[in-house]
Amino acid sequence: MHAPDRPLGHMSRTASIAAAISAITVVGVGISLSIPLLALELEVRGISSTWIGVNTAVAGVATIITAPFVPMLVRKVGLRALLVGAIALAAASLVGFKAAPSFLMWFPLRFTFGAALCILFAVSEFWINALAPPNRRGLIMGVYATALSMGAALGPAILSVLGASGWAPYLAGAAVLCLGAIPILLARGITPRIHNDDHHGVLTFVRHSPSAVLAALVFGAIETAVMTFLPLYGLRLGLSETSASLLLTAAVLGNVAFQIPIGLVSDKVDRRILLLVCALVGSAGALTLPFVAVSSPLFLAMIFLATGIVGSLYTVGLAHLGERYHGADLAAANAAFVMLYSVGLIIGPPVAGLGMRLYNPYGFAFVICGMLAMYAAVVASRLALRAR
Repeated sequence: MHAPDRPLGHMSRTASIAAAISAITVVGVGISLSIPLLALELEVRGISSTWIGVNTAVAGVATIITAPFVPMLVRKVGLRALLVGAIALAAASLVGFKAAPSFLMWFPLRFTFGAALCILFAVSEFWINALAPPNRRGLIMGVYATALSMGAALGPAILSVLGASGWAPYLAGAAVLCLGAIPILLARGITPRIHNDDHHGVLTFVRHSPSAVLAALVFGAIETAVMTFLPLYGLRLGLSETSASLLLTAAVLGNVAFQIPIGLVSDKVDRRILLLVCALVGSAGALTLPFVAVSSPLFLAMIFLATGIVGSLYTVGLAHLGERYHGADLAAANAAFVMLYSVGLIIGPPVAGLGMRLYNPYGFAFVICGMLAMYAAVVASRLALRAR
């Protein structure tokens, strides 16, 4: 049984989904504010870029360790209580970073922060997926991804107003995170529950649904690689800093623009075919980039299109999981999805950086092309097996 204890009417279901999307969007604002803030804080403290990277990676390790326990925590603690507790833990950790006198204290704080974020995203996505009507699941996941992207864009804007020094940005970030608890607390009686039914382990879904969960890994790897190296790609080809930043703006706008349209398409077609098409289009776009002048409008248009379509892997992958699994299995599948996304965050930048170093700067584009091509091969093989 994966539905709430009493059946939800249409309005209650809509209100519940809206509460989940509102909560995770607000949390996204707090997170996007904290990521550059923490890096700037360490820079001011004189920590080397290597150690900044190592400390940041601890959050990804925390996600990988925490994800397998998420379904059990939802059953034992309850969805609303777990989400509110995770928000409180994230907010306290964020303030703790500023209060910590020693850099060594940042490692357990970063682990705690990463574990809390893992719970927030895995449980929120389970909530939305569990209650989404089957014929509109892609649309709803597209709305979720769009709202989260827009929320993430607000964090740096808030930081630019408050500045990165003093307590103000930390307290503001913690306050914004806590605001995310309000929709959750108001959703009493209209949230999904999972009971003590049997369910598969998190890692099982890599074998059972590779098309869906590997979409998270590929998207995570490419997203961080693009955010890290796309401006550098432009700089190395002669763009000014302003023009290079514009490339990243085109990528972010593309990611926002395509979520809902492709989510709608996914409600009408086999989602694995759509995942294959997204991967192939993205791979072809990345392969073509080195042959297009980086200063041309066509390059910006290609970045907008390719990143938007590739960004939809996350949306369609989530919807595919919701289509296949229910109850405890869906909670475990969403945890696997978040875990694989975090693995992608860890491996993406080093691999793309190596490619850029070996073939400067075009190796960056070719590495992304290769990632998407390998994923497309996995999805194609799954479709071929099903057709036999």
